[in-house]
Amino acid sequence: MGSGKQRWKISIYKSSSTTSKPETRPTKPPAEFICPISGSLMADPVIVSTGQTFERACITACLTLGYNPTLNDGSVPDFSMVIPNLALKSSIVNWAKTSLSSPLTPLEVSDAVKLLKASMAGSGELIGRVGSNPGLNVFEHADSELTRRRQIRFDSGESLSGSFRKTPLVLATRPSCYSSCSSSSELELDKAGTCEDDAYAAKLRSSHVYEQEEGLIGLRKITRSSVDSRVVLCTPRLLSALRSLITSKYTDVQVNSVAALVNLSLEKVNKVKIVRAGFVSPLIDVLRGKFPEAQEHACGALFSLALDDGNKTAIGVLGALQPLVHMLMRSESERARHDAALALYHLSLVQSNRIKLVKLGSVQLLLGMVKSDQMPGQALLILCNLGACNEGRAAMLDAGAVVFLVELLKKGEFDSESTQESCVAVLYALSHGGGLRFRGLAKAAGAMEVLKDVTEWNSRERAKEKARRVLELLKAKEEEEEEVDWEKVLEFGFPSRTITRPAGQSCRNSTEF
Repeated sequence: MGSGKQRWKISIYKSSSTTSKPETRPTKPPAEFICPISGSLMADPVIVSTGQTFERACITACLTLGYNPTLNDGSVPDFSMVIPNLALKSSIVNWAKTSLSSPLTPLEVSDAVKLLKASMAGSGELIGRVGSNPGLNVFEHADSELTRRRQIRFDSGESLSGSFRKTPLVLATRPSCYSSCSSSSELELDKAGTCEDDAYAAKLRSSHVYEQEEGLIGLRKITRSSVDSRVVLCTPRLLSALRSLITSKYTDVQVNSVAALVNLSLEKVNKVKIVRAGFVSPLIDVLRGKFPEAQEHACGALFSLALDDGNKTAIGVLGALQPLVHMLMRSESERARHDAALALYHLSLVQSNRIKLVKLGSVQLLLGMVKSDQMPGQALLILCNLGACNEGRAAMLDAGAVVFLVELLKKGEFDSESTQESCVAVLYALSHGGGLRFRGLAKAAGAMEVLKDVTEWNSRERAKEKARRVLELLKAKEEEEEEVDWEKVLEFGFPSRTITRPAGQSCRNSTEF
């Protein structure tokens, strides 16, 4: 039995000569370029869920064998999620060009499997795993482990099957309160992730406010400029320490802690972790608090977290919708209103959140924003989503949205064609469930002429297509139905009439509005 350190020191360099003459070695690569599993230079480095970086083939080999290694520092990596470490790969490629005589090539999976099996066999771990069942095939065992690992990845909240509706329009993917000061590919961590984690967590848990502030400022700075640091430092230990400071009574502590959280939330691999670590409720408390700058960052954090499909329902259930609506309507900060609007847009892609927003009276508030020309583009985007549910359509029809939107299109006073497209998109959403009531309101408001103009003059194909579809709906029954006085329908309801069924039976249609 060897120590863990001896176990993983496996070199894949092979001598091209069988003589005993010493081989000329290339310049020794930096420690961070070496895979902790193979002990060799990485060509395709990837970051795993727990923040470590490995050669991709080694992770595949571990999954194939159903095995999680214990690293030299005593940690056990989580292979449930991997993302390319592009910054480190670029540094390795640049180093290899000047230090290696031959091109850098990724390790083959088959070679990684052989190395891993040899190391496991040498330490007795492979024998120990199958010794209780001599007839057990190693790779059959690996299949069951691999199945469980994939299930863990699904349960972690990452969207794998596309079960949620895709975002229909391209929007910002980073909060307005965040701005990178430099390229992450040019920056690297100076210390190992675990050491950084220990140092920051210790300062955040200090009983002295000045030490908390010092730790938060350093954490905010490094997570703002480095992708690697955002992944490595998002550990349960650091998140726990950070969460305790989110609602601090000290302004600087609260502001810097929420700002650091925004930075951590920028990486997709961190988003579900942060929500599951219990940050939504403290962020809601910040929105209801008295520090405007902290509120700005809290809106940005919720927007960033809402980008992940696995978080949308949870954020709504935990009560973030109402304070976000309040920030959208009442905040004096343009950045806070902007991020609150985008957070609500992404959250309203989920049916349960749409219904909650309608019950909160957001339809009338959003229409009021459009009427007063306050962020009309963002308000219309949210209304598009609310129009996808029956409750939202009913609320908009009751609020006179059809007449208002048609008049808005007639005036043509839009800041951009995208806003005009959003206006048409709301009408399109209403047309799908509004039925006779929508057709009556639209025709009475003169929607057909306005939508024809959109199909002719708007340069955006999506706007034209939506306008054409609404027109088709409005025209669909004209040739089949008797002439209807829509003004009377709107005033007195649709008259009863007899519908003849194929078998000669008849029934009464007494639909009224």
